[in-house]
Amino acid sequence: MRQPAILSLFLAALLSAGVGCTKKETPAEATPDINRQLLPQQAQPISVLDKTFALNTAATFPFEIPAHSAQPHLHGMFQSFLGKSRDSNEASNIDFVIMNQEQEESFANNHPSESLFSVEDSHSQAVNFDLPPSFAQPVKYYLVFQNPRGSKNSKTVQATFRVEF
Repeated sequence: MRQPAILSLFLAALLSAGVGCTKKETPAEATPDINRQLLPQQAQPISVLDKTFALNTAATFPFEIPAHSAQPHLHGMFQSFLGKSRDSNEASNIDFVIMNQEQEESFANNHPSESLFSVEDSHSQAVNFDLPPSFAQPVKYYLVFQNPRGSKNSKTVQATFRVEF
């Protein structure tokens, strides 16, 4: 008789412990924006730059990644030519960098600055770069093309860049 009584007490204890262990869920509005789900994919890529331009010292092209972009990927290419000719060789080399807003502000104010991505002394370059995800706010980036210091020749640059998500 003793075994059924112990078994009954044990089952009663288990049942009463299970009743008190209910977890309340936090409402969705209480979750901070940074934890909101990132967009897995945008419908269309964004064209960032599709242009032929003259480069004397530097040219900057801003672009923006929409908020909640999970895997923005910048890709494209540029080719530089000496003056208006179509000769693309070492004499037509340029520098290229990708900067975030803080880096570009330092660069624009002639302060030493780092960059997210850089290519030095190139006249033809393909670029593939994974940008950091954006969270609650859109993020601004800059493509910067520079004529190397000491170069007195104007260059012509043909560039095509886009961002896919």
